This record gives sequence, structure tokens and C-alpha cells, in this order.
Amino acid sequence: MAYRETEKMRKRKAQARQRILDCTMQCVAEGGFRQAKVTRIATMAGVATGSIYRHFESREELFTEVFRLATQKEVDKVAEALDTKGDAVVRLEHSLRQFAERALRGPVIAWSLIAEPVDTRVEDERLRYRQAYAELFEGAIRDGISEGTIPEQDARQSSTCLVGAIAESLVGPLSPAQLDETSGNDPETGQQLVNSIIRFCMQGLTGTRR
Repeated sequence: MAYRETEKMRKRKAQARQRILDCTMQCVAEGGFRQAKVTRIATMAGVATGSIYRHFESREELFTEVFRLATQKEVDKVAEALDTKGDAVVRLEHSLRQFAERALRGPVIAWSLIAEPVDTRVEDERLRYRQAYAELFEGAIRDGISEGTIPEQDARQSSTCLVGAIAESLVGPLSPAQLDETSGNDPETGQQLVNSIIRFCMQGLTGTRR
């Protein structure tokens, strides 16, 4: 008789898989992907190291899934911020602030998602992550051009400039937050950085000082 997995067994496997994902996410948030060791993840999840590979074919597959889940959460937050009342300029400023403030509140996970050297499969997900942001911003910029709040421009190019500017200025090697380790722990300094980034981005889009 062929073995048939019971509902109880399926539920148990699903719970174990979720624990592995949650523990991996915790490790990444604490020290990035390079600090997320499979042995530590297994200990935290309460499973044998070999059991992880029954749920994920490889370490790269596990990291790719964690990256996908984490980035989708961040993209959803920006999409939510864009789906608010107001013209396109107001909505874009709100979404960029959401992006920046969340990155400052979780600098390690932000760096892991945006700038940390990673395996090829995770890097492919990172490209999709950036494209998702760019597509959201592009749609809002087109709305602004249509309503007259944003001057005529290449919406696609401008959207990629927004993604690059905010990512580099927040977690890139030249970011003030990276050069001055104390700035990320000082709310006032962090807010000044966010305001400066938003002002630069919106002036570039609208051509007017804000």
C-alpha cells in the first residue's frame, strides 16, 4: 500500500518549515545573510541540520525564499503608502518617507535586502525587488504628469533614479548612516537624513524646492 501523508503530518511539516523561515529571518535581521548559519538556524528552529534540507533543497533556496518574503513585505508597505489620499506628489513623498524610515528602523535588514553581497539566486530576487519599487514609483509619476503636479519627464527613468538615490543614500557605502555609525541610533539625526533624502528626490521630480 502506498504511503499517504496524513493531514496531521502535513500540518507538522508546514509548521517546521515556517519555524525555519522565521528563524532565518531573525538571523538575517541580526547580522545579514552571511551571519545566518544553517547550524544556528536549525538550533533555533528546534530541528536537526539535515531536516532543513528536507524543506529546502539548498541553503540558497532557503535564503531566496526568506529574501522574497522580506522584500514583498517592504514593497507592500510602499504600495500601501502610495494608496493614500492626495495628489501624486503627496503620495510619492509619503511612500518615499515610508521606505526611508523603515530602512532606518531596521538598518541591518535594509542593508541585507539592498546592498549585502549575496548568492546569484538571491541577487536575481533583488533585481525583481528593485523593479517592483520602480514600477510603483513610475505609476505614481505618470499620475502626477497627467494631473499636472509633476512636469513632463521620462517616468520610467525617473523611477529608477528614485530607487537608486534612496537606496544608496540610506544603506550604500557613502551613506551618512554608514559613515557615521551613531547617526542610525539618534532619532533626530536619522530624521534629518530622511528629510534631506526626501527633499532631494522630490525636488528632482518636480523641479521646485520643497
